[in-house]
Amino acid sequence: MSDENIEANDGAPDFSDPPQTPPRSAPDAEPKLPMQGIRVLDLGTFLAGPHAASVLGEFGAELLKIEHPIAGDPMRRFGTPTKRHDATLAWLSEARNRKSVTIDLRQQEGVQLFLRLIEKSDVLIENFRPGTMEEWGLGWPRLREANPRLIYLQVSGYGQTGPYRRRSGFAHIAHAYGGLSYLAGFPGETPVVPGTVPLGDYFSSLYGAIGIMMALRHREKIGRGQVIDIAIYESVFRQLDEIAASYGLFGKVREREGSGSFVAVPHGHFRTQDDKWVAIACTTDKMFERLAEAMERPELASSALYGQQRKRLAARGEVNQIVIDWVGALPRAEVLERCLNCEVPVGKLNSIADIFEDEHFQARGNLVRLEEPGLGEVVIPGVVPTLSATPGRITNLGPALGNATYEIMRELLDLSAEEIKHLRQRKII
Repeated sequence: MSDENIEANDGAPDFSDPPQTPPRSAPDAEPKLPMQGIRVLDLGTFLAGPHAASVLGEFGAELLKIEHPIAGDPMRRFGTPTKRHDATLAWLSEARNRKSVTIDLRQQEGVQLFLRLIEKSDVLIENFRPGTMEEWGLGWPRLREANPRLIYLQVSGYGQTGPYRRRSGFAHIAHAYGGLSYLAGFPGETPVVPGTVPLGDYFSSLYGAIGIMMALRHREKIGRGQVIDIAIYESVFRQLDEIAASYGLFGKVREREGSGSFVAVPHGHFRTQDDKWVAIACTTDKMFERLAEAMERPELASSALYGQQRKRLAARGEVNQIVIDWVGALPRAEVLERCLNCEVPVGKLNSIADIFEDEHFQARGNLVRLEEPGLGEVVIPGVVPTLSATPGRITNLGPALGNATYEIMRELLDLSAEEIKHLRQRKII
C-alpha cells in the first residue's frame, strides 16, 4: 500500500537519555553480507517500497526507518494488535532489521536534518503520492544536489508520469486496475480479491529491490545515482503471462476460471475424503498418463479417450469429474502417496496451520522464531532467496518508534546531547 500522508498519534519517544536497544546481531564469525556498507533510508509507509528495504536489509544493508515523531508509520497500527502499543504483528514482521529515526519533514529544520542523512546514505525509498516530496522541498534536484550518488526509489499507485499520476494507490486497486482481479474467481461470478494479502505491494517492492541493485551496479561504473519509478499496477500487470499478446493478436479476453487453467486439464484443487484439499497439475500428456496410472485407470490416457491435451480440454468437465470422484474417495495422505509414487505433480493445499506442521517448511528455515521482549516468541517468514556463501539473516523485529533517533543524531550527524534535546522539545524529532 502506498500512502501520501503521515497520520498523527499520541506517544512521542523520550530522548532525555540514550535508548538502550539490545543487539540481536549475528556473531562476528559469520560472513560479510553482500549489501553491507549500503545505507538505506526507508521513508515509505506500509509495504509498497518498504519491503524492498527489507530484502536489502536481510542481506546486510543498514536500514534507517524515517518516521514522524508522533505518528510513526501507519503500518504500526495495521493488522493484529500486540501488547506493544506501537507494533502490530504486521509491523513486527515487515519492519524487520530496521532502526527507527524520527524526523518531522513538515518543519524546515527537519528537512535540513534529513538532507544531512541523505548526504551519508546510498538509497532513499518512498511511496508517497507524486508531488509530496516536492511539497516538502525534497524533490529530486535537491536530493541529487545533496548527494549525486543517491539512488532514489519512488513507488506509487500509478507512477510519476501519466494522467493518473496524482491518484492515490493501494494494492487492492492495483490488482483491479492491473488486470489480476478480473481473472480471480469462478466463471460468471463476482471477481474476488486474489488472496487476502497485498500482492501488488510485494511485487512492486521486489522490482524495486532489483532496480536498486542494478542502479548500484551502474553507480559503480559512473559514480552517479538515479531515480527508479515503479507503479504498483505495472508490477501486477507484468505478472500476467501471455494475456497481452493473446488479446493483441487474437482479441481474446481471458476470463475467470475458478481453480482450473485454460491451458491444461486436470489442473486445479480437489477435495479429499477427509475434507482436505490437494492441488494437481497435469500440463502435459505424460503427466496425465502418470495420473491415470496413479488412479489405476491407465485406459484414460489412451488415444481413444483423454491421452491428448486437446481431447482433455474439449472434455474438461468429464475429465475433472473423474479426478474429483477419485480424490473424493480417498484420504489426503493416500492421494499424495499414490500421486507421488507415480511422479504426478501434486501438493497439499496448506492453511497456515498446515504450514507450521510441515517438515519441509521446517527444514528449509521458512519459519523464523525470534524472542520479542514482552511478547515472547514471534514467528515470521524467513529470508528469500537462499545464498550458499552469504545467506541473509534477520537481526530484529519491527523497532519501537524512535529507538535509534538519539544514536543516529549523535553518532552519524555529530549532534550534541543538548542539540538533540532542543530538537525534541520543538518536536522536530
